[in-house]
Amino acid sequence: MHRIEGYLLWSAEVARARREAGGFTEHLPWLTTAQREEVERVYVADRLRLSRETLRRIVDRAAELREEYAARYRELRRRCVAAAVVGGGAAAGALGAAAYLAR
Repeated sequence: MHRIEGYLLWSAEVARARREAGGFTEHLPWLTTAQREEVERVYVADRLRLSRETLRRIVDRAAELREEYAARYRELRRRCVAAAVVGGGAAAGALGAAAYLAR
């Protein structure tokens, strides 16, 4: 499912780059057809390169954040377990003392 979503998103990015390239060359009416096609080809290639670089940075940052949050979660879980063990030990000690005094 993620691959299909990724494919569709990238296809939309390619289509957007092509539309923008066409819009860009509309402002250059003196270009020949061959020149217009070449400018559009270069524009699309450059835009898609920039998009790939941006996506790579986003993926890398998401991986960094995932690891940071996983580390925080592990630390929080460790602290909660330690508190439960210490708290449980204290409660057991108090119950033992109360039972001893109740004799």
